Amino acid sequence: MKNFQKRPLKIAQIAPLVERIPPKKYGGTERVIHTLIEELVKKGHEVTLFATGDSITSAKLVSVYSKSLREAKIKEIYGGNIWVVLNIGIAYQHQNEFDIIHDHNFYPSLVGASLVRTPVVMTLHGALASENKHLAKAFNKINFVTISHAQSASVPNLNYVGNVYNGLNMENYPFSKKHDNYLLFVGRISREKGVDYAIEAAQYLGLPLIIAAKLETANVHDVQYFHEYVEPHLSEQITWIGEVDEKKRNELMSKAMCLLYPVTWREPFGLVLIEAMACGCPIVAFNKGSIPEVILDGKTGFIVEDVEEMARSIENIYKINRLECRKHALKNFNAERMVAGYEEIYYNLLRKEQFKYDKNYSGIGSYGI
Repeated sequence: MKNFQKRPLKIAQIAPLVERIPPKKYGGTERVIHTLIEELVKKGHEVTLFATGDSITSAKLVSVYSKSLREAKIKEIYGGNIWVVLNIGIAYQHQNEFDIIHDHNFYPSLVGASLVRTPVVMTLHGALASENKHLAKAFNKINFVTISHAQSASVPNLNYVGNVYNGLNMENYPFSKKHDNYLLFVGRISREKGVDYAIEAAQYLGLPLIIAAKLETANVHDVQYFHEYVEPHLSEQITWIGEVDEKKRNELMSKAMCLLYPVTWREPFGLVLIEAMACGCPIVAFNKGSIPEVILDGKTGFIVEDVEEMARSIENIYKINRLECRKHALKNFNAERMVAGYEEIYYNLLRKEQFKYDKNYSGIGSYGI
């Protein structure tokens, strides 16, 4: 077998169209994709991004729609949308122009990814619902990448080619050693995010809670949950300020006593956790999914089982060193580490493809890495 030398690659990155790259406000996956692309370009790779037309990127941008589907108020913003199908389809039509296709869409892309010859890396950014597990198993020749070990444990026996923790450039996130005595919830208002538990803990302790979270008005279940479990408790103590941009969110995290993360689902990663810690904000989170992989229990926050334990941990949050929170986030979840993980996966897959090609076609390879 050849002594492979790494070289700059031609990489397609297929982003969802729900938000632009990077997002204007909410959008953890989109922030990760943006960070990955910018770092790959800096390292000399030739990257083509298939995303919304208003995306801001150093890569070559190919777009089928001018702005994010959510901003355009299109009802179906995921797999059943014509623009989503077109975005993915055009990317795969141009497969021969790339060494690697990195797809971030999951189920809308499964058929296309299973048919092309160019190696496809598919990152699983979300939790896999039961119906999605069946889909993933049906297309098990695709090269799946997880963002936590808990995520792969929930669906064993898939064709996993690696685990890469999310990373961001967080060196310039605002840091504060002191807090302003308020609790914070950041993210999305939905049952699986458990904001009602955060409200319960805040009310029990008599502490102010700021809810900086979007409400997806097109989602009937989220709206119903808001009206039933959140809205009745809003007051001077419990305030909902809606969806905020990155600058405002980071300011809130740097001054918060702690971030409450009472998720009720198997959290696949939790990007806001590393961002909060980068700002020096400790976490108190329910023990679901990837939480123990991201938070150091007793050092960067507390991992708890219920609201009662959450309240006790908030009372002990003074024991957490805010500077240690920042150090942990920047050391373990930085952009450089994430990009290195994906590069290793790209090159490993190309080596495998080269080996198959050499074996079947008398040693004449097509990738030359």
